[in-house]
Amino acid sequence: MVVDLKGKKIIVTGGATGIGKSVALKVSNCGASIAVFDINSQNGATTVNQINRIGGNARYWHVDVSDEVAVSGGVEAANNWLGGIDILIHMAGILEGAGVEIDNFPENVWDSILDVNLRGTYLICKYVSPIMKKKSKGIIILASSPAGVQGKSSSLAYGASKGGVHGFTITLQDNLKKFGIRVNDIAPGSVRTPLKIKNVKVMDKKNINSIPLENQINELISPDDVANIIAFMASEDAKELKGTVFTN
Repeated sequence: MVVDLKGKKIIVTGGATGIGKSVALKVSNCGASIAVFDINSQNGATTVNQINRIGGNARYWHVDVSDEVAVSGGVEAANNWLGGIDILIHMAGILEGAGVEIDNFPENVWDSILDVNLRGTYLICKYVSPIMKKKSKGIIILASSPAGVQGKSSSLAYGASKGGVHGFTITLQDNLKKFGIRVNDIAPGSVRTPLKIKNVKVMDKKNINSIPLENQINELISPDDVANIIAFMASEDAKELKGTVFTN
């Protein structure tokens, strides 16, 4: 299926690496203009340069999604540059605390993960949704995870944060549907991203998994495959799509 996003104006968070980068490249190839948000300025600039070098239209902003001032300013700047925001694809997130039991789980790690993964989701939606409301149309795609929906997480805080994102998604969808805004979350499985590879290595060192490390990494799915699904979710062909989309 050819996905048509020609003329669409999109914010992609977490666009420096992993799924976010693959999404930014994919939706640009489908004709969209992209505002890339991340805290990794070097890799974020690389993503944007890749897009612009082949005739796309993208710009990078250094935005920490857990920082309200940064989010507010980034959304305002992106809105001005793009001339509106049609679609938000929020992929920014962190994963720490793998294999740590509840009685030893550091509070600062818990707070950090919840701040980025859950508070960050709330903040980016808080500032993007009013822009979409004004034109009574928009699409918001958020990143949950089987870790938070099915209880299969190596990190207690990560699972909690992604469960929160899922609950937030279905509540926000109910809240925003009267404004013509569609909200979905995608729950990718084990994807070959820098975060996941680091997580697999940590768990392997703790002898949590008996499968050889190389095999574990080789079994991870490509972020490009997830990006293909997200691009479809962002299109008008997915207008009747509701709820959570799971991948392998």
